[in-house]
Amino acid sequence: YVFWLAVLGRGKGRKRMSKKITLIDGSGFIFRAYHALPPMTRSDGTPVGAVYGFCGMLLKFLNAAEYDARIAVVFDSGRQTFRNEIYPEYKANRDAPPEDLIPQFPLFREVCEAFDLPVVEKVGFEADDIIAAYAKQAKDQGYDVIIVSGDKDLMQLVDDHVMMIDPIKNKLIKYDEVVEKFGVPPKLVIDAQSLIGDSSDNVPGVPSIGPKTAAELLQTFGSLDGIYENLDQIKQPKRRETLLLNREQAYLSKELVTLRTDVPLPYTLDDFGKHALDHGKVSAFLLAQEFKTLAARINQDTPKERLSYPAVTTEDALVNWISGVKDILIIDTETTGLDVRDAELVGISFAKGEGDACYIPVGHQVLGEQLSLDTVKKHLRPLLIDPSILKVGHNLKYDLAILEKYDLAFEVYEDTLLMSYLLDGSRHRHSLDALAQKYFNHTMISYKEVTGAGKKQKNFSEVPIMDAANYAGEDADYTWKLFHILRPRLFKEKLSGLYYTLEKPLIPVIKAMEGEGVLVNPDVLSFHKKDFEGRLKHLEEDIYKLAGREFNIASPQQISAVLFDEMHLPKPRKNKTGSYATDSDVLEDLASQGIEIAEKLLAWRGLSKLMSTYIDGLLQSIHPMTKRVHTSFHMAGTSTGRLSSSDPNLQNIPIKSEDGLKIRSAFVAKEGFQLVSFDYSQIELRLLAHMADIPSLIESFKKGVDIHKKTASEMFHVDLDNVTDQQRRQAKAINFGIIYGISAFGLSEQLKIPKAEAQSYIEAYLKRYPGIQAYMEAAKTEARQQGFVRTLLGRHCYTPNILDKNFNLRQFAERQAINAPLQGTNADIVKKSMLQIDHMLKKGGYQSKMLLQIHDELIFEIPEGEIHTLVPIIKKMMESVVTLKVPLIVDWSAGLNWAEI
Repeated sequence: YVFWLAVLGRGKGRKRMSKKITLIDGSGFIFRAYHALPPMTRSDGTPVGAVYGFCGMLLKFLNAAEYDARIAVVFDSGRQTFRNEIYPEYKANRDAPPEDLIPQFPLFREVCEAFDLPVVEKVGFEADDIIAAYAKQAKDQGYDVIIVSGDKDLMQLVDDHVMMIDPIKNKLIKYDEVVEKFGVPPKLVIDAQSLIGDSSDNVPGVPSIGPKTAAELLQTFGSLDGIYENLDQIKQPKRRETLLLNREQAYLSKELVTLRTDVPLPYTLDDFGKHALDHGKVSAFLLAQEFKTLAARINQDTPKERLSYPAVTTEDALVNWISGVKDILIIDTETTGLDVRDAELVGISFAKGEGDACYIPVGHQVLGEQLSLDTVKKHLRPLLIDPSILKVGHNLKYDLAILEKYDLAFEVYEDTLLMSYLLDGSRHRHSLDALAQKYFNHTMISYKEVTGAGKKQKNFSEVPIMDAANYAGEDADYTWKLFHILRPRLFKEKLSGLYYTLEKPLIPVIKAMEGEGVLVNPDVLSFHKKDFEGRLKHLEEDIYKLAGREFNIASPQQISAVLFDEMHLPKPRKNKTGSYATDSDVLEDLASQGIEIAEKLLAWRGLSKLMSTYIDGLLQSIHPMTKRVHTSFHMAGTSTGRLSSSDPNLQNIPIKSEDGLKIRSAFVAKEGFQLVSFDYSQIELRLLAHMADIPSLIESFKKGVDIHKKTASEMFHVDLDNVTDQQRRQAKAINFGIIYGISAFGLSEQLKIPKAEAQSYIEAYLKRYPGIQAYMEAAKTEARQQGFVRTLLGRHCYTPNILDKNFNLRQFAERQAINAPLQGTNADIVKKSMLQIDHMLKKGGYQSKMLLQIHDELIFEIPEGEIHTLVPIIKKMMESVVTLKVPLIVDWSAGLNWAEI
């Protein structure tokens, strides 16, 4: 750093240059940074080692440079230039860029944008030519020029007003350094290179003439022309003959190595402006790339004191604050709890500009002046329903549900949680705390800081108003900051269409489903609970008898001791605690060997989980007022766009087992209604046929053939009518296994067949349907190059570890790359159906309600009088929501409880 300060004019005692321009050789530095630094990847698997080096160099330079410097970064625009027209073999020997460098190329432009550095490139010319042209222009206008590069080709430009800096070696290159490199002054570098040639660029030069000989000749004869004008004075016959025979080649080389100064430049020097580093913008970019060390360097001089946000506690102050709202308003609510049905409003925070946030308390129980809810509603309602003011929140689904209870709902809004999720998927968490840390290196005030934790935790209504104001105001302020970073990215990364037509419009649909809930009969659950308790007791007795003693069946350590220390069963691997593993795989392996205690333990675990998670869990989840269970659907919780469910999770109730059906039978329709399920049939196989463009599969789906029997027929070379149940089962396992990138080992485990046999099935399948192999390879290639794959609707599904050196991690990421476009497109199609059906139900004034979304299935509560009308409409809408090469088929069924459908 001291070196850079000294060179760039801020070192002690150094005279500051009056006018200077810096030209950064972006293309040259990319490769030097790549080779100088070890590999580095982001959490999503994208390689970023060269980007890290590039950012580090810029930080060093920009922190040392005077802030009135004019700076530009110059890149090559492509491999073909005017030199290829002169000499087609120019750079023809260059290898393709390293595989892990290719995904980094777009990021270098993003680096420059974050650093507010103009980028210059010109089709048909190399970066070196552009640098030469700007250097000449700058000198003509009285500038001193600094070229940030270690490229020897640029040394021909060095003179009294042009110097170079090698950013890797921290080396200054002026007249003496050029002479040291070539043995001649800068003005003769072109002639020296004409003789020497350049193997890396495929510049031929003159054979057998190296740097030492070239310098000797040029020192003697003064130039390339001088050498050829005085060939008779060269004493060495062989050297003289070589020069004579390769004269044309020498002058061709001179034309190739001479940098052009007549490039038609796209910008003037004035266009570059005077640079000033925007620390916040740079820090946000660095944190997005997970360069925490560099971000810390940026932020080391930034004050760490937290802002204080005002509490608006008088009507005049509220009116005054509202009067300053223009076109965007951030909104966040604070409540007494997370259950919308029971939670009461404690306060609302707003932001109308960066750092300009406030908190309006309405329901605090502590001492302190606050406004009445009626007064707040009187002034806020006109503001919130004003369509010209865009309301923005983070996870706005909850805030909308709360405000709706208080007649403060609004329709024009944005959600930064969904923006972040759509942009970055599984690359990182999307909570406000996580995003503030990622983009701003800022640690938010935690909820526990203001409420306490454990037994002493306070309800938010008991928090002092000023503490609440700082906590809530910070949330609104940082949502404002996030919004202004994330929304531009949506358009830049071409995800705005998916956000505005799918994700955001789904908010009120999901909110309504959560609010409606599903009716659960507690008597049915209680009846089955007694059955489960009795069966668990019998299993425990059987296990104790087989073990020879009682022990804690819920303890993996005690199970390990019983099975492997006392019963001396075959020992599996050890886990991190040092005891032998007792997970499902271990017990299933023992059970397959006929070991009865392992079978009993598996049965006990399965039944115990159903008991605690679903019987007891559902009984506790039934709301006392609505008598319904209200799950929470998470719109930003999966890597493929699928919705997930919690509190309770209704998406993982077993569907095929007898016990799972018992639990589902407790989910009932209210009187006069039925539960109706609409389920996409084999949707991901259909998507595979479409996306991989497999004619035989497409034709089979069009004809309505049993796809598993068809696959078995083609794979095992038997007539369709002669396919056995086992062959169909094997074909089904392969059909669905291929979607998930199943391995031979995985298939062998699933079908309980030898690995070699499983491998032969997979090979036969892929040979029969070659389009699948091509699809899989294309998906993996896309993931390696971009770090993500796309769904048909354009969603980015990220594939962490796709370039990881660890084989297992890399193979898992490859399976993700194969499956994510299918599963993600499936999710997009289901969401699109939900939107269209919701619109139809509202427009038609139907009493029917959409209750649940379970993977490929939508479940409705429909009055018996509407079933005949709505079933064909909903079925048709779901089947025609997108147009594919194969038909989408939706199966439906109705019943009084979930087990019947």
